[in-house]
Amino acid sequence: MLKTLYAKLSLGLALLLIVIGLLYAFISNTITRNYLQEVNQQFNRNLARDLVADRNLVAEGRIDQQALSETFRQYMVINPSIEIYLIDLEGNILSYSADPGKVKRKRVSLAPIKSFLTMDEHYPLLGDDPRSHDGKKAFSVTPVPNQQRPEGYLYVVLRGEQVDRVERMIRESYFLRMSGWAVAASLGVGLLVGLVAFRLLTRRLQRLSAVMEEFEQTRFDSERTYGVDVGRSVDEVDRLGITFDRMAHRIREQIEQLREQDTLRRELIAQVSHDLRTPLASMQGYLETLQIKGQELPEEQRADFIRTALNQGQRLSRMVEELFELASLDAREKAPVLEPFALAELVQDVVQKYRLRAEQREIALELVTMPGLPFAQGDIGMTERVLDNLLDNAFAHTPDGGRIVVKLSVDEGMLSVSVTDSGKGIAKDDLRAVFEPFFRADAAPADGSHAGLGLAIAKRIMTLQHGVIWAENAPRNGATFTFELPLART
Repeated sequence: MLKTLYAKLSLGLALLLIVIGLLYAFISNTITRNYLQEVNQQFNRNLARDLVADRNLVAEGRIDQQALSETFRQYMVINPSIEIYLIDLEGNILSYSADPGKVKRKRVSLAPIKSFLTMDEHYPLLGDDPRSHDGKKAFSVTPVPNQQRPEGYLYVVLRGEQVDRVERMIRESYFLRMSGWAVAASLGVGLLVGLVAFRLLTRRLQRLSAVMEEFEQTRFDSERTYGVDVGRSVDEVDRLGITFDRMAHRIREQIEQLREQDTLRRELIAQVSHDLRTPLASMQGYLETLQIKGQELPEEQRADFIRTALNQGQRLSRMVEELFELASLDAREKAPVLEPFALAELVQDVVQKYRLRAEQREIALELVTMPGLPFAQGDIGMTERVLDNLLDNAFAHTPDGGRIVVKLSVDEGMLSVSVTDSGKGIAKDDLRAVFEPFFRADAAPADGSHAGLGLAIAKRIMTLQHGVIWAENAPRNGATFTFELPLART
């Protein structure tokens, strides 16, 4: 029944208003009754004393019983709103003006009487009602025959049975009816306003809940968003909806990335299986040939078979190392240590390592730099790895007698390093794919010495260092690979 937030809020509001209405009625009734008792007691405070004086109840220092009886009779007729009792010093009731069949007490407590006479308490001061075993009523009292020689008290209950009956009739008719209608009207208006307010509030929550359920039911592919009207001030519900839209968009992006990564993973596994199978099969073939026909083959041919098998083993080892390195970079197991360093000196040292290789193939290896280059912000070891991969790639695509140019420059807060070869260049359709794992362009060496992981590793390293890397064809021939690192913070 109470499955929705709107129903729960409505029930809670209704119960709250009912409790408030009952509490208001109780407090109003209590305050009104106490106020009437206080006013009546203050107004009739000296009533008992005036009765003794006006009715000549004391004669020769004693209570005139005949005058007292006459007073009882007359006040029951003339003023039935009061009841007169004569009590002794112990509180025992000696005589009274009320109907004998309705008096239920034989004595009354003297504590409120003494407080009344000494004014120790504030009005209304309630005393025992002889007509009830536990009732309390406002009263007036005076010692008789006098205060100097008291023999008892004239105890006047200010609101007798008939007055109670009249008051009860009034409450049950006009006051109760009016109070009931006032409370009912207040509850109705408050409930109506509350229901409208709750409806306006929960309507947006219901819409947000429906969007969330639809998003979950569509396996997080839903394009429906919560949306917030432009120009309207937002509250907590709107902020929750905006947060959900951002979260849903982020979840969809992550799911797409996971799907793409899963596809790449499958392709990678297939490519790895193929690329690892080739050197293994080649190495296994040469070794089996040596095992079967080793004694029959000439010495020179056996040495050639062994050299080829070793080359395939080295290729396989290099490929496995690069696979582990790429997997480590993708898993963020290697965190770069970013620090300022002299990129120009690092490039010069790396280029120097390749001088002998360039001389052996008669390749012109040039370094173009400019004086006063600032420091770069990055990881020295990872940056050296990127340079090695780019130079290896350049040597692999540059023919003997060709030319490789390494150039350093600074541009818009970034230090740039470019490596340009004089090979065949890269096909236009392949430019965007050269940094993918196991990608080999049509111009790649036919000997299979490169597995297509070097540029992918360079791309991952530059991403970790907050740098960029890209490839483009040189103006005349060949290709240019460029990477940039941010300048060191001064």
